[in-house]
Amino acid sequence: MHGEDILDEALVFTTAHLESLVSHNPHLSNAFAREVMHSLKQPIHKGLPRLEARHFISVYQEDDSHDGTLLKFVKLDFNELQKVHQKELSDIARWWKDLDFATKLPFARDRVVECYFWILGVYFEPQYFLARRTLTKVIAMTSIIVDIYDLYDTLEELVLFTDAIERWDISAVNQLSEYMRVCSQALIDVYSEIEDILTKEGNSYQVHYAKIAMKRQVRAYFDEAKWFHEDYIPTMEEYMCVALATSAYPMLATTSLVGMGELATKEAFDWVCSEPKIFRAASTICRLTDDIVSNKFEQKRGHAASAVECYMKQYGGSEEEIDAEFGKQVCDAWKDINEECLSPTTVPMSLLTRVLNLARVIDVLYKDEDGYTRDAQRFCNLAAH
Repeated sequence: MHGEDILDEALVFTTAHLESLVSHNPHLSNAFAREVMHSLKQPIHKGLPRLEARHFISVYQEDDSHDGTLLKFVKLDFNELQKVHQKELSDIARWWKDLDFATKLPFARDRVVECYFWILGVYFEPQYFLARRTLTKVIAMTSIIVDIYDLYDTLEELVLFTDAIERWDISAVNQLSEYMRVCSQALIDVYSEIEDILTKEGNSYQVHYAKIAMKRQVRAYFDEAKWFHEDYIPTMEEYMCVALATSAYPMLATTSLVGMGELATKEAFDWVCSEPKIFRAASTICRLTDDIVSNKFEQKRGHAASAVECYMKQYGGSEEEIDAEFGKQVCDAWKDINEECLSPTTVPMSLLTRVLNLARVIDVLYKDEDGYTRDAQRFCNLAAH
């Protein structure tokens, strides 16, 4: 956490020695060397629990002292739950195919499998199937909305689109262009579906909070689109105020509670709306990590200024120096998350874990590049495990 200088020093010390050990010790076993390199690249605390479990099954199997019965049981448990996930993905893929976005919105990214994998990182546990299905559909729709704001519209069209979603009114949707209408209708249908389910459980209030979060989301997308159309580079303070929202993590973190049953009380949602430190920390990790790895690619295709441009204009410095500064801020944000998780008081740890896992997804998938936009195959390779 913040202020633990001895642990900061220990991290530098152990990292340097482990790297040296792998590089300069020819007698090190290949299996142990692989473990060292994996730990350096993907610390277990920042890794996705399900991926780390799958990785360790292979490691444990190579250990001559492993317990054969335990290993068999673990594999059976892992594979049985994977079948549940595969069935869920099949159902979601069918919903996506029926929407026919590939034909109706050919400019948009077709990433429903990647979206499911993303949300599987947030909660893999079987009891959260409803929350997982809901959040997958929401993030898939959000991906389409992002592409509409980024790629295809005049500012005048985006005003109408933003207003229609903020009003959440079918009659407003009917005034939009065809592809905007298709997107808006599908978005409203997603929330209506979950509202019908939760009404039967007496938890329909959860959807109210989720809608508010989505309305804030599209407003932030519009603000960024306005900057782009006006060729405006904001200050870092202006940028982060909007960009933390456009990271989508405040909205996803809020919506992650939907469908989690009695755990997600009105008090929990009110806590969400207070923008607690852990939410801001996860959003900071998402935004700055994304901007570091995606900046050059997004600027080539035409995009609002990223944190890199904003920081450079305001403070100067090379891209390498800016990356180092953002890396420090990401590290500080992780310490904020650690503090919140080590001393949970306001909401149950099971809810905080969803926010923690959102931060973990970014660390895993944006380690070296924007895996979502540019490397669909990497998602498929991870999901194949």
